[in-house]
Amino acid sequence: MMGIKQEGLAFELGDDWNQQKVSLLEAKEVIDDKLLVQIAGYLKVPVKSIKNFDEEAAINIISNTFTDFKDNAIANANHYNFNPLDKFVEAMEENKKLYERLLESEKEKVTLLERILKSTS
Repeated sequence: MMGIKQEGLAFELGDDWNQQKVSLLEAKEVIDDKLLVQIAGYLKVPVKSIKNFDEEAAINIISNTFTDFKDNAIANANHYNFNPLDKFVEAMEENKKLYERLLESEKEKVTLLERILKSTS
């Protein structure tokens, strides 16, 4: 999760460590306290955070925090970094523009139909 490769941790733990040994260590339920202190030191996290780590909780925190680059909104649970009223005004302006284009299109249709009717009579 922290972007640290098993090879890097093995190197930091000493000569008798390799990637396979770190992989086996990750699968263990209980790790020796002395080794845990060494790993925590390398990761720059408290030992307690490793002991209490809950992968499911961490994934939930990550999945509930996202950035939407489309409109520069950053959301974290229920916190939004944009004014909803501004978004509403933008939507109303867009609707107004669409209505004006539709009205202009209808006027062109009426004008065309009038010319056709005049030319056939």
